[in-house]
Amino acid sequence: MNAVVRIAVVTGAGSGIGRSVALELARTGQNAAVSSSATPTWAVALAGRRSETLEETAALIRAARPDADVLCVPTDVTDPEAVTALFSAVRERHGRLDLLFNNAGTFGPGGVRFEDLPYSAWRKVVDTNLTGAFLCAQAAFRQMKEQTPQGGRIINNGSISAHAPRPNSAPYTATKHALTGLTKSLSLDGRPYSIACGQIDIGNAATDMTSAMRSGVLQANGELAPEPMMDVGDVARTVRHMAELPLAANVQFATVLATNMPFIGRG
Repeated sequence: MNAVVRIAVVTGAGSGIGRSVALELARTGQNAAVSSSATPTWAVALAGRRSETLEETAALIRAARPDADVLCVPTDVTDPEAVTALFSAVRERHGRLDLLFNNAGTFGPGGVRFEDLPYSAWRKVVDTNLTGAFLCAQAAFRQMKEQTPQGGRIINNGSISAHAPRPNSAPYTATKHALTGLTKSLSLDGRPYSIACGQIDIGNAATDMTSAMRSGVLQANGELAPEPMMDVGDVARTVRHMAELPLAANVQFATVLATNMPFIGRG
């Protein structure tokens, strides 16, 4: 039985959520959501700033599935030329694109009051979280529109902060609210071309970036308090479910969070 191969680009794939999603897609490759006589598998292009961490992710994938098709493309998502090179490399290797997980992002400086926030810090967060997401989505959109058969799926990594901010998080929160607008616009603009776009808003997935939350996070009342965490694999499985729906169906927004984290009722 011939396998149906789907092609995915995962940005920020060198660590954290991006690595977990890339592993989930590439090492399993099962599509339970679509009834088919063939068994789909995922070929994954890993994008991120550091080649060494991408290769670490690739090694983990190959350890789980030795025949996995993995492409590592060091990419700075804030650089339009680098983003063009990423999607050109995927097109040259596979000829099409079925999924972009738009994941690359940064929290920015922690513990800096709004009035003390340097412009350079603001720009770094906006360039990475918003402009980078735009550049990758635009490149994916163009590819999905031009290919035959037409269409594909873009999943943006939002955040709990797309709904409610933490203290001292203006750059991060602003970009995640803006990403919601980008998701809605892409969903509308993609309709004529069978391009679906959804967003996953994540709260307290256990990664290196969120490790400090276990010891204490500033709350809206000014206190420091540890927060519950969830396994990052739970996020990856949710992304995979969204990714493997037929293009006639879409998870527009999914919120996945540690059950007892202070989100509902935050503040």
